[in-house]
Amino acid sequence: MFVRFSNIINSLQSLNKCYTNSEMVRKILRCLPKSWMPKVTAIEEAKDLNTLPLEELLGSLMTHEMTIKNHEDDEEQDKKKKKVIAFKYSTANSSEEDSDDEMALITRRFKKYLAKKKFG
Repeated sequence: MFVRFSNIINSLQSLNKCYTNSEMVRKILRCLPKSWMPKVTAIEEAKDLNTLPLEELLGSLMTHEMTIKNHEDDEEQDKKKKKVIAFKYSTANSSEEDSDDEMALITRRFKKYLAKKKFG
């Protein structure tokens, strides 16, 4: 955006139409999208637009843009991490599996019982 803005300003200067620094700052702030309005308001209230250099405004806007991008990236990574994996339950072999699980549990308990009796 800044490159296009500079090209337009330079072309206008070659046609003898010059803008002051404060006019250029105000034009850039005015052309920003609505999602940037909180940042625009903060800049307008915190800084004197008559003395704010164009480079400082650009730096502030670029910093804000990078912060927004980092937040979006973090949210995207959080969404990827929160994916839930569900396993399908099959009832065809459930009676066999249940009996196998029960048998394994009984066997483990019996082994523990024998180990206690042996050493106890």
